[in-house]
Amino acid sequence: MSRHSDTAALEVKGLVKDFHSGGLFSRASVRALGGVDLAIRKGEIVALVGESGSGKSTLARCIARLEKPTEGQIRLNGTDVLKRDRFQASREYRSQLQMVFQDPFGSLNPVHRIEHFLTRSLTLHGKAGTPAQLRTRLDELMTTVGLTPDMLNSYPHELSGGQRQRVAIARALAVEPEVILADEPTSMLDVSVRIGILNLMRKLRDEQGISMLYITHDLASARYLADRIAVMFAGELVEEGESLDLMANPAHPYTRLLVSAVPDPARTGSYDPRERAALRAAVMESVSCAFDGDPQQRCSATEPVRHRVGDPANEHWVRCHLYRPPATAASHALSAEPLDALPEDKASA
Repeated sequence: MSRHSDTAALEVKGLVKDFHSGGLFSRASVRALGGVDLAIRKGEIVALVGESGSGKSTLARCIARLEKPTEGQIRLNGTDVLKRDRFQASREYRSQLQMVFQDPFGSLNPVHRIEHFLTRSLTLHGKAGTPAQLRTRLDELMTTVGLTPDMLNSYPHELSGGQRQRVAIARALAVEPEVILADEPTSMLDVSVRIGILNLMRKLRDEQGISMLYITHDLASARYLADRIAVMFAGELVEEGESLDLMANPAHPYTRLLVSAVPDPARTGSYDPRERAALRAAVMESVSCAFDGDPQQRCSATEPVRHRVGDPANEHWVRCHLYRPPATAASHALSAEPLDALPEDKASA
């Protein structure tokens, strides 16, 4: 049974972000996001995956209004917040949407106790109430994220990395948000405590109906946590679908490269280096598309058309293989790798 509704809590349409490059008088720019379209339903967790530098965090920072998009729309519950709040995010928007950052220690001021961070959020958004109500709410927040209320008197350096990240989540929950952007919240944690944070995020979705954008480069955790997975390459989405279906049937060469890098006990031997070289070539210099002849959407080398993959119920689509990132797109890891297959002696080594 689906845990989420069909109503979009957060919707991004045609989001573009260009960064100025060069000297003071230079007009050169780098396109970090190239017209991203993404929707997250109420009570749904969507994982955004891709290599470092693909634009995942830039997308989250634009949605959180920490970066100003060059163009596009950000709709929260149907309202275009870029038109409503033209210059900066309103307090109402901050209350509806919160962000959890990658570094749990860097996001907490070391000179303040844990109580300060939670109290400040509650006070700024008018949710503190009376002193007695504030104390009750603080205890509730700590309990919700799996910490004991006595930790309110601790400093960040007295907590473990996992505990600090739980505090960061509690701070986001204090304002009762509808959407949480989690930017690689487990990447700096020990493997042994990552599962606890993932289970906490799932619990918050199930019990409070919070929608989440989970940004990660770890496809295994994306498959475990998310309802849907969206794959980003060079600032654009190349594939999206129901998590298990996308992982089992990756359709875009770039997605297949990412999946091949995930450790799989069922895989016999190492992944064929020649196949990886062929996939890299298909991403960078594709001359054919597996969906050529699609009656619903013609292939295009100039437009990022989307082809449906498999059962429509899985909402699985893939961008046409013929389309290539524009010349102004940010650099990526594949551009630095050789496209030719490995020599015979190295491949058999």
